[in-house]
Amino acid sequence: MKLTEIPRVKTLTKEQFLKDYLRPQKPVVIENYIHDWPAYSKWNFDYIREVAGDKTVPLYDNRPVDHKEGFNQPHATMKMRDYVDLLLKEPTKYRIFLWNVIKEVPELQKDFIYPDFGIPVMKGLPMLFFGGRDSYTFMHYDIDLANIFHFHFAGEKECILFPQSESKFLYKVPHSLITHESIDFSNPDFDKWPALKHASGFRTNLSHGEVLYMPEGYWHYMKYNTPGFSMSLRSVARNPLHLSKAFYNVLFMRYFDNGMRKWRGKKWIDWKNKKAIERTEKYLQ
Repeated sequence: MKLTEIPRVKTLTKEQFLKDYLRPQKPVVIENYIHDWPAYSKWNFDYIREVAGDKTVPLYDNRPVDHKEGFNQPHATMKMRDYVDLLLKEPTKYRIFLWNVIKEVPELQKDFIYPDFGIPVMKGLPMLFFGGRDSYTFMHYDIDLANIFHFHFAGEKECILFPQSESKFLYKVPHSLITHESIDFSNPDFDKWPALKHASGFRTNLSHGEVLYMPEGYWHYMKYNTPGFSMSLRSVARNPLHLSKAFYNVLFMRYFDNGMRKWRGKKWIDWKNKKAIERTEKYLQ
């Protein structure tokens, strides 16, 4: 894959962000943006265990999509204190995905400030993500194709991004938000997935306190090099094409896919994975 290092800046004004990154839809890492947040010094695993230890959290791992599972259905649950202990004790594939800060632990909202990048963020949807060493998310894009501000805390995380224009090379699964789940984007097998050699994207490693801006609808793969956690804030897609696709995904696609899983079962999953390969190979030819 042709991966370019994501540009890094120490800090960024609203005007610079709008001109250099939002309008051209380019990713950027801001290294010092949240140093004045209480969360910068407070948010670590001990603090999370203290304020949220009694909460039962949904857990996800890296197993392939199963036709018996609903959209974003968790694979297990655990008390947060036990999950944090597990993260720090040994590698685990279990991740926390889309955990709403305001809904679950309102007091955490006191530790951060909603940023002003010149576009409004959805204040009701600050989401936390946790992962153990070597756990990862499948390459995917978000259902609403939003602009994402990803604030990382604790440890180090590898991020690989692709714009929507590269979907044709990524073995995208139809009626889904993911690529073929057999692909290891941190170490791809180009003999098995030759189209990936033509894909142009971006990469970076995030450390504590750094902010990654992911433009609208960007594909993203996240791998935890160490145990860590992040918070995402999102802003509605501004591109009319992306906005219409977001409405389609939310109002039709996910319900259609769930319905087909129930009706056709494993055959539906197998058909989608087969089509992901066939369509990509056809494009190459």
